[in-house]
Amino acid sequence: MTAPRRTRLDPDARRAQLVELGVRALSRASLYDVNLDEIAAAAGISRSLLFHYFGSKRRFQLAVVQAAAAGLLQGTDPDPALPADRQLRASIEDSVDYVSSRRDLYLSLVRGAASGDSAMQAIFDRTRSALVDRIMGGIAELGGDPDDPLLPIAVRSWLAFTEEAIISWTPGGPVPRERLTEFLESSFYRAVLA
Repeated sequence: MTAPRRTRLDPDARRAQLVELGVRALSRASLYDVNLDEIAAAAGISRSLLFHYFGSKRRFQLAVVQAAAAGLLQGTDPDPALPADRQLRASIEDSVDYVSSRRDLYLSLVRGAASGDSAMQAIFDRTRSALVDRIMGGIAELGGDPDDPLLPIAVRSWLAFTEEAIISWTPGGPVPRERLTEFLESSFYRAVLA
């Protein structure tokens, strides 16, 4: 196999390329197992140049996790023109598809947050808060009281429940995707709006 041809990129484009390669690597390995030499080689640069752009392995990892979190939010963002109940359903369907097709990537995000690393935890918390805010934006239309201080806690808890259910689910297994989706949707109404 020949080495990738070296191409000059401006610093922002090079950083974006390296982060994208890091996100792709997360689909095959945990965050801490991503090989920086392989990332640099795939970009056609030296490992030292990768460090030039990010300063350290940890900063590179944080940039990759931030990009993965942004991808999750973008990949599960429903059409705002839909009614709130359809937005909820679409977001659940998209979450099932996103997490099941990128299980290792998603687990890296979750496990990075559970590692005790405060910066990783902050990325995870911002992502979870954005998902809570998305749901709370339509909570009145869904039948909830937006002024109830318990509702954001209930939504956050339901998201954790949903995350575990999707991670535990096996595509092509005994539980069809549609049944899982219906289960998660009904659990929202039972647990959050009960």
